[in-house]
Amino acid sequence: MFAEFAFPIFGQSIKDYHIIDDVYQPTLNPYEKGSIEYLLYAKNWVDTVQWHYEDIVRDPNIDPVAALDLKRKIDASNQVRTDMVEYIDSYFLQKYKDVQVKPTAKINTESPAWAIDRLSILALKIYHMSEEANRAEATEEHRAKCQEKLNVLLDQKNDMFTSISQLIEDIENGDKYMKVYKQMKMYNDEELNPVLYQNKK
Repeated sequence: MFAEFAFPIFGQSIKDYHIIDDVYQPTLNPYEKGSIEYLLYAKNWVDTVQWHYEDIVRDPNIDPVAALDLKRKIDASNQVRTDMVEYIDSYFLQKYKDVQVKPTAKINTESPAWAIDRLSILALKIYHMSEEANRAEATEEHRAKCQEKLNVLLDQKNDMFTSISQLIEDIENGDKYMKVYKQMKMYNDEELNPVLYQNKK
């Protein structure tokens, strides 16, 4: 099952990142380039770096110039994240290209890769909530509250495993079909963002 296959790869990426725990560290992807494992690891690494960008930019004492630089890094990271989701969807489209879609087949509200994207973020939530639930210097009340939240996240993980498996099984059986829309983000495009194209004049 794909979700159960992907989740440990996400966990490995998160663990590897936290060895150095620096948003500027290089990515050392242990998987063969071109493999789905490589892509899943790379996808989560982008999510993990962006998670920490978001932490840093919320520092109330951050220098405004540094904050603007981080905002631009977050924008660039979002674009990479979207591209990688589309690469993962391309994997599924190729894998199931010969499936005979039934006349009664329905379309899902999101593609398999966008569901996997949410699973990658959930892996990060679980990692960091577990840290808080076990943080020695925190109060007992804080740890207890975080443990409650962690339990909910773990329950959500099991539900996502089930729902992603059901979606992929439905696609395999022709009961659902994939229709992928290339993300048309406008704010980074000099032809579509009025702030950017007006500055070109």
